[in-house]
Amino acid sequence: MTTSKSRDMLSPCNDIFQLRIPYQNFLKITQNFVKVMYLLAFQPASILILLVFSPTVVNLAVIVILSRRRCGLSKCITYYLVSMGVADLLIMSTAVILNRIVGIYFPSSFLSITPVCSFRAAFNIAAIDSSAWLTVAFTFDRFVAISCQKLKLKYCTEKMAARVIGIVYALCCVKNIFIYFEIEPRYIINNIPWYCSIKDECYTSPAWAAYDWLRSILNPFLPFILILLLNALTVRHIVLANRVRSRLRGQSKGEDQKDPEMEKRRKSIVLLFAISCSFILLYLIFFVNILFVRISNVTYSSVPDFSNVTFILSEGGYMLQLLSSCMNPFIYAGTQKKIRDELKNGLKYPLSVFIKIFKF
Repeated sequence: MTTSKSRDMLSPCNDIFQLRIPYQNFLKITQNFVKVMYLLAFQPASILILLVFSPTVVNLAVIVILSRRRCGLSKCITYYLVSMGVADLLIMSTAVILNRIVGIYFPSSFLSITPVCSFRAAFNIAAIDSSAWLTVAFTFDRFVAISCQKLKLKYCTEKMAARVIGIVYALCCVKNIFIYFEIEPRYIINNIPWYCSIKDECYTSPAWAAYDWLRSILNPFLPFILILLLNALTVRHIVLANRVRSRLRGQSKGEDQKDPEMEKRRKSIVLLFAISCSFILLYLIFFVNILFVRISNVTYSSVPDFSNVTFILSEGGYMLQLLSSCMNPFIYAGTQKKIRDELKNGLKYPLSVFIKIFKF
């Protein structure tokens, strides 16, 4: 639990009243969000399953639609979107279904045996890391496609996309293997280890401390900063390119002519900024929380405490991070007309079959 002294450190400027008001409003909004999510988590299983499985089914449907390559997107973009969808699906399966739902409703199942619990912890973080770094890879691919015409011919290809995706998944798995070995059983009953507890040496060993810092740098710090930087550079290039092309096309005459080159790129640009903005907004609290914990050296609350700022930030950040894993399918559907059409057709087919059955 954090002390009153550590809670006071959270205020950005206690002496300036104007800065305290937006800070308190932000904290109140986050506190209410965490309360709502906790109330939903302990609702009857039917409601919780509906809330979790709905985005999971949509995610799976979008993966199938993208895999059929009928959405008018390049093969390179499709590879990245499918890989991100798979990573998000793994997050929903491990972090939400296996960890949260099973932990609440089936606390003493075989999934709570220490080896299985340790594997789930490592796999869960590997899936989250994969989703974040695939977003970075997709952002970099679009930056190259828009800003680096010479490099585009070599980098923005199917083979390169497949290689990058494979490397991201492999490195994220290797990085998180060590999590399996930092966990020990909390209880041993009839020679069977139960539940997961972090070893004491992880808090005192310099090697484990360095590994913990490395994990924080690799996610969320580096992906968050890289996505901000790449999007800023992409926007700068688009603005400069538009000015040059406007002059070359003679739009100064007052004619509102459409640029076919920009129209061709519009879909991928809108998709890029939608995915990047979603990532930045939903990872923001998680990023701020990790930064605050690292700088101020406070401890997390071990029990739900809605008056504890550290608890509110940590839980709110983690919940929004998980929420980001089910947002991409809705972004794809919202920005790509052909994906919306495919989803509508997918919904109409079982409905038409249902109507035909009852007609007989």
